[in-house]
Amino acid sequence: MLTPEEINTAANLLYDAEKARIQIPALTLSYDMDMDDAYAVQKQWVDRKIVEGAKVLGYKIGLTSRAMQSALNIDTPDYGVLLDDMEYANGAEIPAGDFTDPRLEVELAFVLKKPLSGDGVTVEQVLDATDYVVPALELIAARSLRTDPETGYTRKVFDTIADNAGNAGVIVSDKRFAPGDIDLRWSGALLYQNGVIEETGLAAGVLDHPANGISWICKRFAPHGIGLEPGQLLLSGSFTRPIMVSAGDHIRADYGPLGEIAVVFV
Repeated sequence: MLTPEEINTAANLLYDAEKARIQIPALTLSYDMDMDDAYAVQKQWVDRKIVEGAKVLGYKIGLTSRAMQSALNIDTPDYGVLLDDMEYANGAEIPAGDFTDPRLEVELAFVLKKPLSGDGVTVEQVLDATDYVVPALELIAARSLRTDPETGYTRKVFDTIADNAGNAGVIVSDKRFAPGDIDLRWSGALLYQNGVIEETGLAAGVLDHPANGISWICKRFAPHGIGLEPGQLLLSGSFTRPIMVSAGDHIRADYGPLGEIAVVFV
């Protein structure tokens, strides 16, 4: 396990990389990390932002679908923390230069109306605790290099987790839906980049039901006595592969009866 000093140093490396908008080598090149170490680094980094004034908006679960796991050669879900300064409205203009290696994923987000916790949370309990479901795009970034250009070293799942599960932003639709009013498993989206369709998918790609993503977060937090709270925004996991974005890109995600999200990167 990493020492407290090593955890603090690793967290500061990621913090500084984000501030400077540069990528650093994967932490696992320098540190022999396990899952607990990775989440400890993530927490240290996020806690520093909270001390500086950021507020917890909610959580994201990642690497839940086979599409995402195949894209990153990973077979384990992960989670990250959403902060209030990461949120963008539908129709926003987003500075691409603020992010290192930015990409977009298509998701459904859940907002709770009552607390949810425990390692036995079912889909039915998630739906009962949900105030509304809203289409969302997750903006991911890599503060550490996905692949080292000199050695070809590919970062590990521990690098991704320490990097706040790659989270950098979330774009939320302005349309909300009661979970019982739509068939969440069959809810899908068409993702367009500059008028060209790049990805499609169904929300069932997330662990067979997007609510299972929320259940997974509860199970992961349960041993630590942490639960999910009313009002939190919870990204359930991407059901498409990520697409790379850059300045000048016009993005449109068509969710059919659930509406659209459109943003421009400048």
